Amino acid sequence: MLEVLVAQTNTGRVEKLREMVDYRDASVVSRTLIDKKVGTITLFAFDTGQGLSEHTAPYDAFVYLIEGEAEITIAGKPNRLKEGETIIMPANQTHALKAIQKFKMMLVMIRS
Repeated sequence: MLEVLVAQTNTGRVEKLREMVDYRDASVVSRTLIDKKVGTITLFAFDTGQGLSEHTAPYDAFVYLIEGEAEITIAGKPNRLKEGETIIMPANQTHALKAIQKFKMMLVMIRS
């Protein structure tokens, strides 16, 4: 189950990324922090075993793992990421995500 949270304005406040989105049992939770014409910043929390099925996006996507462990498959090649690691998912290439253990990530997409 994917649960989407509406971002609350946090402009001008210091916050910790790992505290801005919470895990939910058997779910993927997302919280959009910035949604502009030029790009988005979204936080995700994946419970163990949860994921997003294979899909594509028309823009490069930068992923930063805040905590936990994930498998991110890009164009059929699996990549294991742990806390503090990053990967770029290239535009128009298939990718999928799965929680090896529950994890939180930040996704940054620049549209122009």
